[in-house]
Amino acid sequence: MRVDKYLWHIRYFKTRSVATKACNKGQVKIDDVAVKASRDVFPSDIIQVRKNQIDYKVEVLDLPPSRVGAKLVGLYCMDITPKENLEKLDLLNYSQDYYRKRGTGRPTKKDRRDLEDFKDDVDDSIDDI
Repeated sequence: MRVDKYLWHIRYFKTRSVATKACNKGQVKIDDVAVKASRDVFPSDIIQVRKNQIDYKVEVLDLPPSRVGAKLVGLYCMDITPKENLEKLDLLNYSQDYYRKRGTGRPTKKDRRDLEDFKDDVDDSIDDI
């Protein structure tokens, strides 16, 4: 089975074309060698995927017949990502919250609608005076 198809089947990528683009960019490696999307995957291969600034490692246990549900992914692969990489993901999430808190910066669509409703209420109360 092709490596892009396998990564799509086990839900590492949302679409197969996104998985193919990641392979073409060199973000997918097997045995520390960047691979093309057409490279075949076999059980016991270790795939390294760089996604969202994190290097994930996956060991291939078996080849799925088709795209599997999230609960069945564990039958076909084992996540062997080092703990340091997962901690790096937590730090990235924390740093994003630190630099921009919710409610600061550009108003959301909901905030904009609330402001417009408030302005309309103020204009109506001024007209009543």
